[in-house]
Amino acid sequence: MVSGTSVLDVTQPDLTTLLASGEHATFHGKPAAAVGALEQAVVLAQSQGLVAEVAAAAWLLGVALGAGGRYGGALTVLAPLVDAGQVEGTAPERRLFGALSSATIASIHRQLGRHAIAREADLDALELTDGTGEAAFDALLGLASDAVGLDDPDEAQSRLSHAAAVIPGRGDEWWRQRVRLGWTRAEVALLEGRPEEAATHAAEAVQRAEDARAPRHVSKGLLLLGLAQVSLGADEAAGTLRRSATFAESLGVLPLVWPSRALLGAMLAESSSEADRTESAKSLAAARSAVLAIAGDLPPGVRSEWLARPDIATLLEG
Repeated sequence: MVSGTSVLDVTQPDLTTLLASGEHATFHGKPAAAVGALEQAVVLAQSQGLVAEVAAAAWLLGVALGAGGRYGGALTVLAPLVDAGQVEGTAPERRLFGALSSATIASIHRQLGRHAIAREADLDALELTDGTGEAAFDALLGLASDAVGLDDPDEAQSRLSHAAAVIPGRGDEWWRQRVRLGWTRAEVALLEGRPEEAATHAAEAVQRAEDARAPRHVSKGLLLLGLAQVSLGADEAAGTLRRSATFAESLGVLPLVWPSRALLGAMLAESSSEADRTESAKSLAAARSAVLAIAGDLPPGVRSEWLARPDIATLLEG
């Protein structure tokens, strides 16, 4: 012990370090690598009575868990933040992280195909904001994606315009939001039968994500680009989907592994090439494995709904 400081005190990471490393892994690395640091950050912030830091760490933890496909764990972490944010007269930081958490919960339900439930969560998120800032953006963009899932192009366009208006004017601000805006613009364009425009938006999102060194976001952009290229009948679609899947697998992000592998596998299944058919079988097997891993972390009722979803059921039967 030197000057009253133990070796344990010196070697333990402080809260700022834990939050920074957790945030970096969540958005710029492997989300699973963020979980341990953020769990420590939650405990440490609680022990110090730091309300805002507890909420920040818990929200990031929920994002990291969800990004890895651990949806049940993410919902367990995020739900109390929403409840705290909805208490009348609660502190502004609790409202902020309540809104961010509700929008993240919406994203999870959306990825499970539960678009109506996602819409309610996004509306709850929006109510916790004043219509400006990152949380409002997340809610508005989420509502646009919900509308895509509910096959409502007019609502999707309206919400998309409102979300875009929230972003600051400078091009170097809010990289994550700008990337996600590109994703949703691509989704809306696909919904409206404009695959060339969708491909343009997706490619721009990929470039922004690459510039931000955010491989998980690159993978999602490539998935959307691949979808657009499939619609266009482009020869490069298989290569784009292969890149998306490879990124996703290297990061352990199951929500991107299964759709990229499933679509690639379906594309190659009818090929005259034996190598393509072999790759198809491997891709479809990887997609099934990812789907079942996601199912394993879902609450029982949601799990059965997920596995009964037509596209998921068809994949598992194949």
